[in-house]
Amino acid sequence: MALMPVADALNSILDGIQPLPAENVALDDALHRTLARDVAARRTQPPAPMSAMDGYAVRTQDALAGARLTVTGESAAGRPCNLSVGQGEAIRIFTGGVVPNGADTIAIQEDVVREGNVITLSEAVPVPRHVRKAGLDFHEGDILLKRGTRLSDRDLSLAASMNHPTLPVHRKPKIAIVATGDELVMPGMEPNPGQIIYSNAYAINALVRNSGAETINLGIARDTLDDTRAAIRRAEALGADIIITTGGASVGEHDLVKPSFEAEGIDIKFWKIALRPGKPMMHGRKGAMSVIGLPGNPSSSYVCSFVFVVPLIRALLGRAHVAHCVETAILGHDLPANDHRQEYMRARIEINGNGVAVATTVDHQDSSLLNNLSAADVLLIRPPLAPPAPAGARCDIIRLPS
Repeated sequence: MALMPVADALNSILDGIQPLPAENVALDDALHRTLARDVAARRTQPPAPMSAMDGYAVRTQDALAGARLTVTGESAAGRPCNLSVGQGEAIRIFTGGVVPNGADTIAIQEDVVREGNVITLSEAVPVPRHVRKAGLDFHEGDILLKRGTRLSDRDLSLAASMNHPTLPVHRKPKIAIVATGDELVMPGMEPNPGQIIYSNAYAINALVRNSGAETINLGIARDTLDDTRAAIRRAEALGADIIITTGGASVGEHDLVKPSFEAEGIDIKFWKIALRPGKPMMHGRKGAMSVIGLPGNPSSSYVCSFVFVVPLIRALLGRAHVAHCVETAILGHDLPANDHRQEYMRARIEINGNGVAVATTVDHQDSSLLNNLSAADVLLIRPPLAPPAPAGARCDIIRLPS
């Protein structure tokens, strides 16, 4: 049976996914959350003409070199002056002060000599200067933050200036992670002969949290149908939006994930894809809950999580863009021809003397190796049936989270 192409597998996972419901959160809790709807300014900023400098608010027609003007009042930030500026008059003003009616420019204090209530301008101000017009930043009703935006620290400052104490964001997806396998023991334990340390969940947990999700750690399920099915039911009971299993996805007698999925009424959409590493990955649905069965090898597990689960999380969050950003680099060494599976090679990136990104694959692409996965900065994408590529040839890369 032909293996499903990577693009088709991703489309299957994303098909019909709707963003999760919205909730209002305080600005302090909104960093990196995703806006559920457009947000408009509740005020105009600045609300009135403001001075950008310390000096004197005057009329340009009076602001001639050597002009003598009478100071009639003062305007400071938060303490506007109610007087207007008439012919031959000036009002002392400070940065952030409201420019009074009648004035259209600021004579900065460095260019003014003051004696009592009279100032003499040493420099002419023939055109309006140092005045921030009302609405220079934005106007009431302007939509400045768009639905689907992942909120940055700068966005939060903007929202505050727009007079929003809270923001509507999509609820974080809940992701339940369960490992399967009698061979697994937790870090810190002494493995028996044939056992290995359970490591996959730590990378996956960090990856999905960094992508905006919450995680539920269901630990390790033993290689029995009862244990695996019980873990699936527990994830459902805890309201998981996504269940991720690691291991047990292949065809051996102890690979019980697929029959467990079927026994729990999960509609399996695909099993096995044209991907290296990660061929035995599977995907299914049970109602609105997505189910992802990952291979057990660490690199396979991580690459599949990055390529497929991260875009799924973004879709649930209502992000405007869910696909990974593919960049261009050049190869640091020759690569052989590829077979029928799309390959995501673990690689490091460096910038050469010409400012060009150079991708060099790590030694040994075996899917069981964690040391080389940890050393990688990017995934280098090799399309199916790609011909041999010499050093210096262009290649596509996706940057891994730092």
